[in-house]
Amino acid sequence: MVRLCRGRFLMGSDRHYPEEAPRRVAEVDDFLIDEHPVTNAQFAHFVAETGYRTFAETPPDPDAYPGLSVADAQAGSAVFVSPPGPVPPGQPAAWWRFIAGACWRHPEGPDSTIEDRATHPVVQIAYEDAQAYAHWAGKALPTEAEWEYAARGGLEGAEYAWGDELAPGGHFMANYWQGRFPWENTLEDGFARTSPIGAFPANPYGLHDMIGNVWEWTTDWFTTRTTDERACCGPPRTRPGTREESLDPSMPPALRTPRKVVKGGSHLCAPNYCRRYRPAARYPQATDSPTSHIGFRCIKRL
Repeated sequence: MVRLCRGRFLMGSDRHYPEEAPRRVAEVDDFLIDEHPVTNAQFAHFVAETGYRTFAETPPDPDAYPGLSVADAQAGSAVFVSPPGPVPPGQPAAWWRFIAGACWRHPEGPDSTIEDRATHPVVQIAYEDAQAYAHWAGKALPTEAEWEYAARGGLEGAEYAWGDELAPGGHFMANYWQGRFPWENTLEDGFARTSPIGAFPANPYGLHDMIGNVWEWTTDWFTTRTTDERACCGPPRTRPGTREESLDPSMPPALRTPRKVVKGGSHLCAPNYCRRYRPAARYPQATDSPTSHIGFRCIKRL
């Protein structure tokens, strides 16, 4: 783990997606943070020690999901499957598929394996799975502010975790999508899906894969009201969301699952679709929705 000292920084961005704004003051106390995301090997050790069964490995209870038939209540998870040609960018169902048997051991379905991916970030991890691992390890999951403070690496106001240029000198600094998402991946960075930790340079704090590779869970409930409206003067200050604010209003009430903030982007972020390979970027993820591009890392507060 890497030790980071108490500090104040400017969080968020006024230049990109609306949920990142406004840029605001945030403060964190001293903490240690994992040098890299939790790997398949580390998660396998946790499972071997505890017998833990992840969310994706457990068939859902039809009573908890109105409209789900008993026949469809299968263990599995969401897997990215590239369509054969161009599709409208607003139709994620064209590239996400529920695959029975997909889980951390079989990230793309029962025919896939992690045997050659011991040092890749573990994926297909629901929020409760990340919490369980952190508790077992004597650690915790980071808040959004702690995560972003670490990702910025002390580069105040920089666009990326390494500076203001996405690929300085033509060098790839993170695992993200090259080409036209979701159907054309030119693989210029060498990876179609996840990459082993350490495949790309660390940020100035010595942390690997804070950007790209896999999204990472934080403990913050997602909200678009990111500032404290009670402040009477000075710059806007960050405020945590609430469980109620995190519920997706576009979903029927019975299906509104609370959502946490995930950070960092993934190997599926592309310049033409999801430019969230930045420290300020954030996204709402339902706590019961593991996918083939979501993992986590842990911290220890001092």
